[in-house]
Amino acid sequence: MLEINISTELKEIVPAFKIGVIEYKNITVSDSPQMLKGRLQLFQESIYFDLENKNVSELSGIQEWRSLFKLTGKDPNRYRPSSEALYRRVKKQDYLVAIQSAIDLNNFFSLQYQIPIGIYDMDKLDGAVTIRIGSSGEEYTGLNGRVNSLENLIISVDRNGPFGSPFVDSNRTPVTFTTQNALQIIYHAPSTEIENAQRLTQSLMEMFINIHGGEGTYRIVGCE
Repeated sequence: MLEINISTELKEIVPAFKIGVIEYKNITVSDSPQMLKGRLQLFQESIYFDLENKNVSELSGIQEWRSLFKLTGKDPNRYRPSSEALYRRVKKQDYLVAIQSAIDLNNFFSLQYQIPIGIYDMDKLDGAVTIRIGSSGEEYTGLNGRVNSLENLIISVDRNGPFGSPFVDSNRTPVTFTTQNALQIIYHAPSTEIENAQRLTQSLMEMFINIHGGEGTYRIVGCE
């Protein structure tokens, strides 16, 4: 089992900080099945109508993650939580199109629960993982194609440096069609009760395995 720690500094700033961690083995990533494509499209259309007379920032899950960014010193108007960025696309009817099964399922659950979720190729990670706050000068090239400043951002770090965050993940460890083993990090809202966090994490794992095969184990980190 991969060792994952949350830094003391982060726990002091956000005492209720917790993540769901899922480790998958022997999975097969492919084009999304029609069922997932259909659900993702229908759900986005449903969200669009729900947001017609509402601002994205009014949603409770989005609000909580925006306030979390503020707590660590990152301006959520310039660096939006990834879940908020998805919602803003939907509000503009810039709907997410199917990419591949792992990413599409990540996006579906992120929209459903209004929380950031990251998924990484475990074979591209090196050593234990620490969730901490980024330091001055830390940066990486993200999946958005830009070099992103990680200062004051919640980040995931292995022996080779930062690779993920609830803002945007790096281009070093993405899940691709050749991925066989994956790590998924669910950034639960601090207000989420442990039992609900466990239920949500298990639900995501079961749906993921149903689509990708393989085996999975899950746990909640940060509730010690």
